[in-house]
Amino acid sequence: MGWAIALHGGAGDIPYSLPPERRQPREEALLHCLQIGVKALKSNTPPLEVVELVVRELENIPHFNAGRGSVLTTKGTVEMEASIMDGKTMKCGAVSGLTTVVNAVSLARLVMDNTPHIYLAFHGAEDFAAQQGVETLDSSYFITPENIERLNQAKEANRVQIDYTQPIQNDTEKETPFANGDSQIGTVGCVAVDSNGNLASATSTGGLVNKMVGRVGDSPLIGAGTYANEFCAVSATGKGEAIIRGTVARDVAAMMEFKGLSLKEAANCVVHERTPKGTVGLVAVSASGEVVMPYNTTGMFRACATEDGYSEVAIWPATKIE
Repeated sequence: MGWAIALHGGAGDIPYSLPPERRQPREEALLHCLQIGVKALKSNTPPLEVVELVVRELENIPHFNAGRGSVLTTKGTVEMEASIMDGKTMKCGAVSGLTTVVNAVSLARLVMDNTPHIYLAFHGAEDFAAQQGVETLDSSYFITPENIERLNQAKEANRVQIDYTQPIQNDTEKETPFANGDSQIGTVGCVAVDSNGNLASATSTGGLVNKMVGRVGDSPLIGAGTYANEFCAVSATGKGEAIIRGTVARDVAAMMEFKGLSLKEAANCVVHERTPKGTVGLVAVSASGEVVMPYNTTGMFRACATEDGYSEVAIWPATKIE
């Protein structure tokens, strides 16, 4: 048994032609955030603190679809959401519909710690943020030129856009990747386990490009995009509606708990056998320090490290899939 950490920056139809100027900053950001998490785990920081710390950093990097990089609704606004869960106590917190909160994951943590509830949304969540004194900025801070362009392109194509270049509407319509080879940026998440087997998970997102105002995805839903218990911690990414239908994160834990499967067996079953192809990826760690990062999309921005010295930062499979 030893500590382990894994994080993701979104899964989807990530083209192998993704230009270096768009690929490398994300790889560097993942490595940067991985190093933050590893340093914290080596300092005996509790996993719950580690996943919040890492996801906060990911939220602050505009290369990903969370916090500063959140994509826009059909009205050109941001509605950010996040959740966090502690495996030992099974306490959790979640928020949705945020328009001014700089770090949604930390507000989710405050919901968990400072309220009798699990989930606060929209005006109630914003009011709670004001009460707690968390950092907020005018919503214009989150609306980047890149995401305005993504929204305009999605509107022109009359579609709601999930991670990277995969359409939700008109599933039979062949997608034409955006000129920059990068039609969206991905949800972020982190899972961690310490040397004592304590587990935690956190996930944060801006949702879908051109989503309806008020739409809630899988990231703030405990058991769908985020889950942690005594067996494992899971953070999912991809097509939120498919992840919700499949209760993806909870199913991984349930297969370990009730069927006695290993983390690898459980995660592979959920991703490759129980979820439609092209819709989901996840990162997960087990209480014994195992790490898995399966996906059924073209690629997933991901990184991991373990106490025994293994580390990885990757996007696509080691062997290219045609």
